[in-house]
Amino acid sequence: MGDSDIMILTKLRIWNFRKFQHEGDNPGIEVEFHNGINALIGENDSGKTAIIDAIKIVLQTQSNEYIRIVEEDFYCNGNGNFEDEIKIECVFENFTEYEAKNFIEWLQFRKDNNGKIYYVLNIQYRAWKEKNRILNEFRAGMKEDGYRMDGKAKDLLRCTYLRPLRDANKEMHSGRNSRISQILYSHALFNHGEEHKLVEILKEANEEIEKYFTDQEGKELLGALQDNLEEFLDASSSGNAKFVTSNLRLKSILESLSLNISEIQPGLGVQNLLFIAAELLLLNHDDNGGLKLALIEELEAHLHPQAQLRLIEYIQKEYDSSGVQFIISTHSTILASKINVKNALLCKNSRVFSLAPENTKLQKGDYLFLQRFLDSSKANLFFAQGVIMVEGDAENLLLPVIADLIDMPLSKYGISIVNVGNTAFLRYSNIFKQSDNVQMGIPVSVVTDCDVVPEIDKDENIDIKEDETMEVINKKQKKYSEGDIKAFIAPNWTLEYTLALSVLKRKLYKAVLYAEKIQNSDKYSLTKDKIIEVDEKVKVDFERWKDEGYDQYKVAYEIYNNTLLEKNISKAITAQCLSSILQYQIIKTDTENITEEIMFDIDLYQKEIDNEKKLKMRKEILGSKKLSYLLNAIKYAARYQDDN
Repeated sequence: MGDSDIMILTKLRIWNFRKFQHEGDNPGIEVEFHNGINALIGENDSGKTAIIDAIKIVLQTQSNEYIRIVEEDFYCNGNGNFEDEIKIECVFENFTEYEAKNFIEWLQFRKDNNGKIYYVLNIQYRAWKEKNRILNEFRAGMKEDGYRMDGKAKDLLRCTYLRPLRDANKEMHSGRNSRISQILYSHALFNHGEEHKLVEILKEANEEIEKYFTDQEGKELLGALQDNLEEFLDASSSGNAKFVTSNLRLKSILESLSLNISEIQPGLGVQNLLFIAAELLLLNHDDNGGLKLALIEELEAHLHPQAQLRLIEYIQKEYDSSGVQFIISTHSTILASKINVKNALLCKNSRVFSLAPENTKLQKGDYLFLQRFLDSSKANLFFAQGVIMVEGDAENLLLPVIADLIDMPLSKYGISIVNVGNTAFLRYSNIFKQSDNVQMGIPVSVVTDCDVVPEIDKDENIDIKEDETMEVINKKQKKYSEGDIKAFIAPNWTLEYTLALSVLKRKLYKAVLYAEKIQNSDKYSLTKDKIIEVDEKVKVDFERWKDEGYDQYKVAYEIYNNTLLEKNISKAITAQCLSSILQYQIIKTDTENITEEIMFDIDLYQKEIDNEKKLKMRKEILGSKKLSYLLNAIKYAARYQDDN
């Protein structure tokens, strides 16, 4: 049972509907809902629309849309064979006494842990194929033994449905059975029927109009009309002709109304917000004991980012604990970042994973943290086929470049990089951990530093503390790795120190010095002279370190500690420079030298690739033991398996 005191949909079970095949007697999918907001989040073809359509098929909608099962709705296996039967089951709980009376003959009575009786309504829908026909039935009560439900009870279960790419302008305009007239006619304000004040107003208006055409200026016009009519009607009939403003039935009056906004020719976004506002009006004030459930597909349709944020903020604020229930779907990272994580239902691999507190390993503080810091860029993790979590800008900038160089572009494999900005990996990775230890099937790579600082003695010898380093790496592996989540730890100190130990050390040193020049420049840029100066210094320093017998660890210490850290050079700018250098190394060009134009060429990534250069670079990177932790993180997130 939930905490609200109003009837809500708590469970949906589906057998053989679209992508959800049954598993023995078990449904292909079971989704649990709570009161307030339920947000179905996931990539395209993850089952969001199928879930909403299944609910619509069972409950039908307030706008009386015609919804029927077609052959394509039956699950089709890999051989092209369709199943013969679809079953959809909806379970409702949390009834008030007032609501329960409408469904008394179909309700089941149960007791909670405190011995208090509560009600459960189980609705079963079944569709099956019989020759060339598709038949269906709707029952309520105990499974397999339910009774048919028709009339008022079934009508009270209708949900409100807002379709994607809706024609809000049409919905809000006057006309026979217009949606705005349906909303108004169903509102408690119009329960008095033909005795409503609007009927009186129109009746008085008709009387005034009749006086105008019988006793005032319009008398002559109406008389002329009646005289003309006498030519082809008898006098008794022609004398009955008169002008009226409207049919005096309340429904007809409401059908003559339009809902618009003062803005001249408002856009689709404004019209959509107007439509949503009208639907929420009915949903919030319907007091007939019926279901208060709104289904909204692609809430972001036609809405610019700020409108999306304001709308979801309003819905969560007004309805999160009201008992009114929303089931929305979205593939907007903006909305996903603003939706409270506890309201998210992550659709993945034909399954739905609830991120409510009782279903995840997130702590209470994690939810509060994510509410503050889960922005739209990080919300990409909800839509990814694989995730790489990093702790800083450098990894965030470099990993996509390295992935491209080894022919594993992140976009091709649906991988999102999440820059947590610190080492709060568990705050984010726990999103992917269910309390029942069921795996979501989303590979998550956590890339972080080992943070064991080398020591330098009085003779300037470097101690990299191998034993301590291995101990820390093992500890972090254990801390961050669980299920589909695996940690990949820098083998030495930090990313930059490890890069300085790899085949990229010369390029990294050049990038560090470029970054120093850039951040110390008033124009935040490089000049040709500065580039020549840096290139010469790199050549001289490496020759000097070789002549003075520096080993690889001391060279790396000079690059990272004595240059980048001591001079407070930006790691982010360094990573940007290194990315440009790496990209330049594989494009077709007439010169081997980096130029100012190349460093700041915004189209550098679109240049023609020299396949021979790229193959050479790829071999160097793949052959570097120090870079293997980054390569393995990419491969894991991409579900790539080495042949060996």
